[in-house]
Amino acid sequence: MTVLKESGPDPTDALSSVPVAGSRRGVPVVGKLKFCYGPMDCGKSTLALQIDHNHARQGRRGMVLVRHDRSGEPQITSRIGLTRKAIEVGNETDLRLLVREQWAAGRHVDYLIVDEAQFLSPDQVDQLAELADDVQIDVYCFGIATDFRSVLFPGAARLFELADELQPVQVEVLCWCGQTGRFNARVSDGEVLRAGDTVVVADTEQFVVETSQASRSQGEPNTVRYQVLCRRHFRLGDLGPSSGQHGQLRLT
Repeated sequence: MTVLKESGPDPTDALSSVPVAGSRRGVPVVGKLKFCYGPMDCGKSTLALQIDHNHARQGRRGMVLVRHDRSGEPQITSRIGLTRKAIEVGNETDLRLLVREQWAAGRHVDYLIVDEAQFLSPDQVDQLAELADDVQIDVYCFGIATDFRSVLFPGAARLFELADELQPVQVEVLCWCGQTGRFNARVSDGEVLRAGDTVVVADTEQFVVETSQASRSQGEPNTVRYQVLCRRHFRLGDLGPSSGQHGQLRLT
């Protein structure tokens, strides 16, 4: 008589990968802090709205936050026309308190969407990390890494230091020469500006008069626009043969 020997679990069976009871004991359950970044016009705000939509469809409850949207309103606006009302984050806003206020009102929060996250203060980014670690909230931040001088925004720099995941947005933006554009040049009267306020309040209309804090104090408005350039042409300040026709996107 043949005796069949009992075999152990098949290592190729997906069910065999279930961890032994207690093997994860002591490992904290935490949320994640993710930063999606890229130059203007790469689709960051569109991606933010899509992620919010996807999570909401699965029954998760989230909050949508923004800091200095290009429209000047408390909302997220995308270049392709999608819009979503949002909570405006101010200089002194404590993001932890925003979540606690939702809890106090009986509304659970599973995730946060934060657009224009480069304008957050480093302390506010620390608050987001605390929410992810201590109350298991998933935080999705979207923004530009560097300002018009090609220097990291303080909020973006802190996100690079703390985020669990860093994801460049994959929609390619091109310089006028056809190379990949990475630098957000600020342009006035056909010249690339190298100094000035980090934040210039603007809208998305072409060739409008925009005012910075400095120009307001002097009583003289500046006509300013933004143009994405490759590194070489950003360094050279070369806006291309038809630079007068570039009405590229505004950065708030």
